[in-house]
Amino acid sequence: MNSYYYQIDSPIGPLHLAATSKALTAIHHTFERLKDWNKNDVIFEDKKNIIIEKTILQLTEYFNGKRKHFNIPLDLSGTNFQLKAWEALKKIPYAKTVSYSDQAKLIGNPKASRAIGNANNANPISIIVPCHRVIGKSGKLVGYGGGLDRKDYLLELEQKND
Repeated sequence: MNSYYYQIDSPIGPLHLAATSKALTAIHHTFERLKDWNKNDVIFEDKKNIIIEKTILQLTEYFNGKRKHFNIPLDLSGTNFQLKAWEALKKIPYAKTVSYSDQAKLIGNPKASRAIGNANNANPISIIVPCHRVIGKSGKLVGYGGGLDRKDYLLELEQKND
């Protein structure tokens, strides 16, 4: 199955989107990370499909403070642990934060904070699977694949529009 690739500009810099005809498969902050994520022999075409169009619309609404929930079909590929971690991320409410240890407890593995951090770092669909909502136990911003400046922007955006 072909994957369609498209780059959009956003308030936090370029976002690199990938989707099949059925679901969104990636949103990365750098094309290099998108290439690293794509281990399969998938054809990338620099054009949009219906899933990418819908993603662009919903991301635009999100950045404009008009959207708090996404309803785009997702195709997440990872280990069982990663999939559990990412499902827990999707349950964190808009404009709320949890610690890595809180997220570990959500998946029934309270001692797995470090593994949660690794799983979140491997999250292929940033923003929509909101790993930016996970912070250090002390309340400090730590760890975000797109950089702490982007994480801070996303959290402030959500606080402002909540």
